[in-house]
Amino acid sequence: MSELRIHDSIGEIPAATWDGLLGCEHPFMRHAFLSGLESTGCLRDAWGWTPRHASLWEDGRLVAAAPAYLKTNSHGEFVFDHAWAHAYQQHGHAYYPKWLVASPYTPVTGPRLLARTPAHAGQLLDAMVERALGESLSSIHLNFAPASQLQATGPDWLARNDIQFHWRRQAGWHDFEDFLGALERKKRKNIRAERRQVRDAGVALRVVHGDEATADEIATLHALYCLSFASKGNSPALTLAFFQHLAAHMPRQLVMVLAERQGELLAGAICLRDRHRLYGRYWGTRVDVPGLHFEACYYQGIEYCLREGIDVFEPGAQGEHKVARGFLPVLTHSRHWVAHPGFREALAPWCAEERTHAQRYASLIETNHNPFRDAPPLAAG
Repeated sequence: MSELRIHDSIGEIPAATWDGLLGCEHPFMRHAFLSGLESTGCLRDAWGWTPRHASLWEDGRLVAAAPAYLKTNSHGEFVFDHAWAHAYQQHGHAYYPKWLVASPYTPVTGPRLLARTPAHAGQLLDAMVERALGESLSSIHLNFAPASQLQATGPDWLARNDIQFHWRRQAGWHDFEDFLGALERKKRKNIRAERRQVRDAGVALRVVHGDEATADEIATLHALYCLSFASKGNSPALTLAFFQHLAAHMPRQLVMVLAERQGELLAGAICLRDRHRLYGRYWGTRVDVPGLHFEACYYQGIEYCLREGIDVFEPGAQGEHKVARGFLPVLTHSRHWVAHPGFREALAPWCAEERTHAQRYASLIETNHNPFRDAPPLAAG
């Protein structure tokens, strides 16, 4: 007999138990990452994030779990459903609160259903649906799920696709010049020109891990991260304490690009990694140097992947400008259970049209805008 348990904090599940069920090094699903968000003030009810993690137990043994949050808005999700909320409101229904299965503020595909078997993953979702119905929640959302977990959702879940742009290491690429040599001549020339602009401005870059950065460097990077949000009129969600937490608890998975001039840290990018992928997440600068964003956020990451033997670099959501710099389109996947049958029926063709558009767009980029001389195959996502 299985039992669904709801947790107001991921700390209610021991880290070793959670990570053992995860079974991989995916940084954004590790207990240290998720618990750090909770303990350092990055998730607040006032910001629409209330931890409501789900776990499934059999005979006292944890068999499945999901990082889940009760949401009172759609902030920090990157799978946009504001139109859905507006439609609910127009028809006199409440869209919020909803139940989100995701890693907060993180548009990165990764395991969402931690389960001993695929059957346990499906049972966990079935139990969550039953709980959502009992609590009159409008919906459950499974964002940025890998293709291998999609079948656990079943036919009643709406499917959505979006596009990101990822770099993939190809056979024979050992350094940046090998990568450049695979590009079309114009793209290669433009990248070299962008890198030259940064050098000519007297800016030097280096890459450090969490256990190699000084306390001052971490603090400055956080200040630059906050500055990037303030420049756009937004409020940063991640605290300095969270950055310090990552450096202390995930030191070799935290990768920081530091841009300096005459010993002064002017800009930087913050990434996380596992064995096979590098994930670009945050960026900030206090100077306007042409090409510096591309150098810190893209080219240094590519060089790092080539040095470390990492297969894929995901530099963040959106950004068609990445294509000319060697990043190709990849489909991302999410699944959505909508309680109201009328809304579910109305949203189904909307989701189908969105999927068709995303797939056509990816094919168009591959066919007409591929930056490589001999185009690598389009990734499936």
